[in-house]
Amino acid sequence: MVAVAERSVHARGEALRRLLSARNLIVLVVAIAIAYLALVPLGFLLWQTFVRGGHFTVSAFRDAYATVGLGTMLLNSFVFSFGSTIFALVVGTALAYLLVRTDVPGKALMYAASVVPLIIPGILHSISWTFLLDPHNGIANTFFIQKLGFHAFNVYSLPGMIFIEGLHLSPLVFLLMVASFRSMDPSLEESAIMSGAPMWRVFFRVTLPLARPALYAAILIMVVRGLESFEVPAVIGLRNHIWVFTSQIYEALHQLAPDYATAGALAMTLLVLTSLGVWWQSRLARRARAFQTVTGKGFRPRPMPLGKWKWPAVAFVLAYFFVSIVLPLLTLGYASTQPFYSPPTHYTLTHLSGANYPAVFHDALFQHAVKNSLILGIGCATAVMLMCAIAGWVVVRTSLPGRWLIDNLAFTPLVIPGLVLGVAMLDVYLRLKWLPVYGTLWILFIAYLTRYMPYGMRYVVTSMFQIGKELEESAQMSGAGWFQSFRRIVLPLLVPGFVAGWIYIFVVSFRELGSSVLLYSPGKEVLSIAIWQQWQDGLLPQLSALGVMLVGFLVVMVAIAYKLGARIGVRET
Repeated sequence: MVAVAERSVHARGEALRRLLSARNLIVLVVAIAIAYLALVPLGFLLWQTFVRGGHFTVSAFRDAYATVGLGTMLLNSFVFSFGSTIFALVVGTALAYLLVRTDVPGKALMYAASVVPLIIPGILHSISWTFLLDPHNGIANTFFIQKLGFHAFNVYSLPGMIFIEGLHLSPLVFLLMVASFRSMDPSLEESAIMSGAPMWRVFFRVTLPLARPALYAAILIMVVRGLESFEVPAVIGLRNHIWVFTSQIYEALHQLAPDYATAGALAMTLLVLTSLGVWWQSRLARRARAFQTVTGKGFRPRPMPLGKWKWPAVAFVLAYFFVSIVLPLLTLGYASTQPFYSPPTHYTLTHLSGANYPAVFHDALFQHAVKNSLILGIGCATAVMLMCAIAGWVVVRTSLPGRWLIDNLAFTPLVIPGLVLGVAMLDVYLRLKWLPVYGTLWILFIAYLTRYMPYGMRYVVTSMFQIGKELEESAQMSGAGWFQSFRRIVLPLLVPGFVAGWIYIFVVSFRELGSSVLLYSPGKEVLSIAIWQQWQDGLLPQLSALGVMLVGFLVVMVAIAYKLGARIGVRET
């Protein structure tokens, strides 16, 4: 009897030790952290919006829409979102088709022209176009449009907002459609051409229908991005009182007495709209199998000859390269050499000065913004990738019950626009007095961690599926513990995806404005906030100099990533 009792106690002790093992504790901490980041801000936002005095109410929605005007704001938001989507879809799809499916010359230039705009922060892109298309002193209006006998184009309008946002979104459409066109069997197009169909008919009757899943994904992603966009509505729309959801949320929180209930109601509406878009895209993705054309049979895509359309295609590519990259960067570069901004004249072009660069470099705002951005970029990228490496291992490698929940929770912030996340974080950390992170860099760190967690998870899970389990099993059979095998085997094999995700998160953290603009405090500004403050203060030459330096730094970072990819496989990942 005593022996049986001892064995029972020993068995319970072994079970407790296994339960409290380092692996289980680490996994539990990561799962709790992901659940906290994904659910707590949304929970507090729901409470703030629907509960007053301990009772359920929808008065926040009634008050918000009575004050704002729901019809006008909805109309502006959807016209802006769908208009910029159509513009981006036409430009991005045309570029992708020319690059992948035709013999257009200069494909390296095309790829650079389509990817480099992703590096330029949205606020800089928007500001550069105000220099170009301001109806009074815009460079393009003064020297091109009016010289041709046309009326000046008013950039502070819905068409202006659509043009700028569509131009900024077109590289994302390009990347989505390039992947689809490259994986498409060209034999169907070749058969149509051999049957005498002209190229334009082949494109619309064969190519686009086969690329329908990617096309649907591009449309829905661009619509969601348009709805959550903050930079263009803030820089362009506010100037002429063109209200969309994001600009109205910002306005509600930047009054003398911030209206958190109105901001919460608007944020919840925007969250529902973006969530519906992501849900619809996931439903359409389930039907993608019906459009498969690549099977076990090999194929080698051959570019289709453009014939007489070759040089018009080259002209289109060069025009896009000039408009999307050269013109905005040249404008910022010119503005950075002036004591105050004015359109180019013979005098201003012969009296260029680099005085703004050392002035900005020695400015206290720039110095602590650089320091804060580096701290947040490095810290957030490292924390996201380490946390997602463990979460990805749980999802892919284990059979733990509920692991799908970790995966879904990690992707939940993907549907939360940056400005909505900022509202939710304000609601949380103004109430949690025992966690004093408001007014510090920690609140920005938590916001960035939440916002970029889905991207880190995507990189890790994709890489984890490509790694076999045999090496881990061999290590465990040799007596290695979980932590040792994870550190010595899993992480080194994850290096390509880990580094790719780290660099991506590091770069985009420098561009983040939507959540930062609501959460920063004096002394805790980041580079995007420094640009935003200089824009509001009218310091246009200093803003331009800061923007040129920031874009140069991000280009160097992407170039390093490209070189690094040649050595450790980041590009393939």
